[in-house]
Amino acid sequence: MNSVYAHTPRENDREWHDLKDHLVSVAEVAKSFAEPFHGERVAYLCGLLHDLGKFHPLFQMYLQKQADGENARSVPHAIWGAAFMYQLYWKKMKHPNAWKCFSLPIAGHHAGLHSSAYLSLTFEENLEKQQSHFLEILRQAESFLKEFVFPSVQQGIETLSFSETEREMWIRLVFSALVDADYLDTERHFHPELSQIRQPTISINYLWDCFVVNQNQLTNQANDTLVNRVRKEVYEECIRASARPQGLFRLTVPTGGGKTRSSLAFALKHAVKHQLDRIIVAIPYTTIIEQTVNVYRGIFGDDAVLEHHSQVEVDDQKETGDERIIQQRLSAENWDAPLIVTTTVQLFDSLFNNRPSKVRKLHNLSRSVIILDEIQAIPPELLKPTLDALVMLAKHCQTTIVLSSATQPFFEECKFLDVFSSVEVKEILPPVLVGEHFQQMKRVDYDIWKTPISLQELACFIQQQKQLLVVFNTRKEAKECVEFLQEDEGVFHLSTLLCGAHRRRILDEVRERLRKNEPVRLISTQVVEAGVDLDFPIVMRQMGPLDRIVQAAGRCNREGKMDKGKVIIFETKEMSSPKGPYKTAMETARSLLAEKQPDDLHNPNIFREYFRRLFAAVDLDSKNIQKARETLDYPLVAEKYRLIDQDTVSVIVPYAEALEHLRMWESSPSRHLFRRLQPYIIQLYRFEAVKKEKDGWLREVADNVYEWLGDYDEKVGIKEEVHDPFSLIG
Repeated sequence: MNSVYAHTPRENDREWHDLKDHLVSVAEVAKSFAEPFHGERVAYLCGLLHDLGKFHPLFQMYLQKQADGENARSVPHAIWGAAFMYQLYWKKMKHPNAWKCFSLPIAGHHAGLHSSAYLSLTFEENLEKQQSHFLEILRQAESFLKEFVFPSVQQGIETLSFSETEREMWIRLVFSALVDADYLDTERHFHPELSQIRQPTISINYLWDCFVVNQNQLTNQANDTLVNRVRKEVYEECIRASARPQGLFRLTVPTGGGKTRSSLAFALKHAVKHQLDRIIVAIPYTTIIEQTVNVYRGIFGDDAVLEHHSQVEVDDQKETGDERIIQQRLSAENWDAPLIVTTTVQLFDSLFNNRPSKVRKLHNLSRSVIILDEIQAIPPELLKPTLDALVMLAKHCQTTIVLSSATQPFFEECKFLDVFSSVEVKEILPPVLVGEHFQQMKRVDYDIWKTPISLQELACFIQQQKQLLVVFNTRKEAKECVEFLQEDEGVFHLSTLLCGAHRRRILDEVRERLRKNEPVRLISTQVVEAGVDLDFPIVMRQMGPLDRIVQAAGRCNREGKMDKGKVIIFETKEMSSPKGPYKTAMETARSLLAEKQPDDLHNPNIFREYFRRLFAAVDLDSKNIQKARETLDYPLVAEKYRLIDQDTVSVIVPYAEALEHLRMWESSPSRHLFRRLQPYIIQLYRFEAVKKEKDGWLREVADNVYEWLGDYDEKVGIKEEVHDPFSLIG
């Protein structure tokens, strides 16, 4: 035992990482991570056994060669601890399912979660063909097994009553606890200085105290307007509701009603009341994240908020001893901050991916408040698995979930979403008060143009307006419209193919022009229509889903300074016909608007009707993900669950200080340095990145991370024509 190691020495002091110390440390930390969802004993055993294969002399020889600077072929080790539990629980104790709770996390802690069917076949093959190798591991590890593993096995395992999909998520949570514990202990060995940085210095109680001070200042400065009175009522109801027991909550507030701030107030006070660890705000658009983060940092300071909407996609599909790859792995986020602002893509990747770097943060969703902003933006074809996972968190992980929107879908009213009908959704605001707020916040008149117009005709109309916002479904049409107007004064453009730092600058300039009553015509894709704090007298929205139309209207007369703003719903002759659920949603909206009066868009009940029709017309699990979850086929679930249908990669564009930060990160990759790069990243489809790299437009700087080598335009972003991964996507 004295000469068996987990990892090669640190460079500075040549100190090896003792295997026994590593296994016990990982087990203890994984146990603490899994306590909120009652997985502590399973996680503890997974920690003890995850590197069991490293006891074999061949692996020790591999480490020695690595330390000596020799080329050495890696010796697979993750399979053997998993095989041990398979042999113990299935072959000897005859538990047909219990082994999966251990073997799936252990076998996948480097390469990712496998399917249980694949894993059982792999065990049978390995135990037959490499029996002597396995027996040698057990012989070398005998004293360790007797001292630590066998006493824990004799205590038994948790007997929790789960549905099949709940069991799938529970195993995923144990996997997350194991992976994060393993990464953290490895980091403590190789980079103890980074381990120190991870220690939290800010508490939820501190955040709440800061918020109260800021809220008092805001209240004292606020004018007594109708909008501010509505915001005050929303805030007070959120504070009252925060004392209620944990569970699922719904927050319905009209656009401009202070939803973002009040939902945070609820989350902070609720977290203090129930002694929770963190608040996670998940938002569908990166533009909203940028604005929300700026507001939060103004309240709490820069260090209190983790902004996370891009990360290094390191190669964790294979085992490796390469220190550079290990460094990149360690830069992946595990969400150890008290306040996290992220995308729904990042959040749901944690719930349905099978890769360690993605799932690592999942266990930190327990003992948290999750605010799902713009909840209606979840693609309807993914609703069944998504809501099922959220209910699991609320029921079994001490997680409170807030469904926040101005255009609320009532999931429990849909007969096709039976999982949601089994839980109570608590209204933060009384329904009567919600109805009053919607009527009080009628700040716009809707005008539905019956006849499609050409883009050129539309451009002529835009030129006649001093200040307006135009929102298109696709980047292509938005860009073509900008080209018609490019010689005009005060024309701006926003899309996801401009980096975050660039979008922030444009939004700041647009707000300044609005404040000074200067000409400003903003042509945008959907990135601007939800949550972005803009106040135009006129907003035009291309025909689309009903919730998107109303969200865009929230950028019109937002502060109620005019008697009424104007929202125009239009169609263009060139408008391409969308496909799939977006097309269904658009047709549902068009049909409903034909039946209703424009003023009905101010009644929150119209959204109940709209979503009831939409959910009845769309297959809410079109990819049959729930079946794959029931059979514990984790790779298939990861393949099928995509908020964006095709893989995307991160592309760093040459804007402002981006290249300086990139060179620093390339020379010394870390999560701290990569955070500095986040404002300069856009997303491209992977297939396009491969083509652009061949054509000389891209340079790969890490797995799934590229540098853009072409032009970057001040108005439209990257110049070479590409598809927008977020076109028609929430």
